[in-house]
Amino acid sequence: MGTQGVDFIHLRVHTAYSLLEGALKIPKLIQLVKQHKMPAVAITDTDNMFGALEFAQACAKEGIQPLVGVQIKILMTEEGEDRHTLPSIVLLAQNETGYQNLLKLMSHAYNDMVSPFPPHIIFAKLKEYADGLLCLSGGVQGPLGRSILAHKFSEAESFTHLFKETFGNRFYMEIMRHGMADETKTEDSFLKLAYDHTIPLVATNEAFFENAAMFEAHDALLCIAEGRYVAEEDRRRVTPHHYFKSSAEMEKLFEDLPEAIQNTSLIAQRCSFMPLPHEPRLPSFPSKEGLTEDQELEAQALEGLKKRLEVYVYTPSMSNAEKEAVSQQYHDRLMYELKVIIQMGFPGYFLIVADFIQWAKAQGIPVGPGRGSGAGSLVAWSLTITDVDPIRFNLIFERFLNPERVSMPDFDIDFCQDRRDEVIHYVKNRYGQDRVAQIITFGKLQARAVLRDVGRVLQMPYGQVDKLCKLVPNNPASPCTLEEALEQEPELKRQRSSDLTVQRLIDIALKLEGLYRHA
Repeated sequence: MGTQGVDFIHLRVHTAYSLLEGALKIPKLIQLVKQHKMPAVAITDTDNMFGALEFAQACAKEGIQPLVGVQIKILMTEEGEDRHTLPSIVLLAQNETGYQNLLKLMSHAYNDMVSPFPPHIIFAKLKEYADGLLCLSGGVQGPLGRSILAHKFSEAESFTHLFKETFGNRFYMEIMRHGMADETKTEDSFLKLAYDHTIPLVATNEAFFENAAMFEAHDALLCIAEGRYVAEEDRRRVTPHHYFKSSAEMEKLFEDLPEAIQNTSLIAQRCSFMPLPHEPRLPSFPSKEGLTEDQELEAQALEGLKKRLEVYVYTPSMSNAEKEAVSQQYHDRLMYELKVIIQMGFPGYFLIVADFIQWAKAQGIPVGPGRGSGAGSLVAWSLTITDVDPIRFNLIFERFLNPERVSMPDFDIDFCQDRRDEVIHYVKNRYGQDRVAQIITFGKLQARAVLRDVGRVLQMPYGQVDKLCKLVPNNPASPCTLEEALEQEPELKRQRSSDLTVQRLIDIALKLEGLYRHA
């Protein structure tokens, strides 16, 4: 699906992955893009690329071109800058090289920065990994905008040179018109810098929510994020114009700068990459004496089983014949499991997991006995990954690994909370930092929690909000949504219809429920 015939493309969208900031879930974003007949759209979440793969796959299913980017803070100079309030720029992946560079920059932002500063990148690092990236200046939030607002025009000029030198014709001067005073104050200076230095203009509308009707709920979301109250004046605010506008709305808004609108489409045409899912990639296990992973796993499992039998299975009263019979049962099961594990290509996984668990135990770090289906593996027990004898307790290996249902094995392992970082550092040092990644879990605003949060920022009496929350059925195994609670609980529905304050609370909560709050 090309961009011909469409002038405006959104290049500044925050999804719900802009935690407690964006209020657009990816399915809703795709729906809006289709509704407005836009052939492409970019997501530029704040300080992360959590939604990149989900977004790209969702776009591909609907014939929409996904543009993957990020809004990230940038440290222009090492001296005199408060890293908590750094300016932001937008980076878009133009091709595969750009996407890989974007990943490197984001890793730098999280791994190389000193706590407690928020994620950011140093300009020198941006310069090193600029290839394949398009850069938008960031509007009033960017380095140029900050300098102009501080009346440091020579600094803004200097920064313009730096970006132009780094990105060439891949640097765009970003113009925004959300009705904010700072945008009006800086626009003429942006235009002058752009024309003086032959920098193309681009019109963007920073979209945080679906439509203007969502503004009040989004305002409450920002208060939840910052621990503020809606009634406070001195806090972060956006405007009702920070919604997903149509092409017609944007063209009318920028009718005096048609090239800024047209350049959004040209940027989309310059981008030709989307991330694709791939199979898990496991590092090689450094086997002893040149053994293959298959041979190493078999050797360690047989040796481990011998020790386990001696300590946990054999009893002093057993005869040699009885020991041999018991041993044969365990050996047969072990060889069967080894055959399946090797056939499915997972010996390295077992060896790596066994390696760091054995190391943790040797360091006196408490490790759980194993949870879930992994406890059904005799190989895992032999390698001390788990501490539950699956034969003694009649546990089934096929619940964990089944040749007829190929999926990545997954051991549920519990480490001591106080010392789990030591295990992570060991794995990084042993296998290489570039081969280790941590999974992430997103917390969501659930029905009761979102009612409490919204009630707090609206400064409603705690007792009143608490009574409403208790009307929402509480079932951790199958959480009830607020919409379902309104259908199931007549009293909650009655209070909503009879009290305008409660109605406002519930209406805002309904709009915010399900958004991500932390990672």
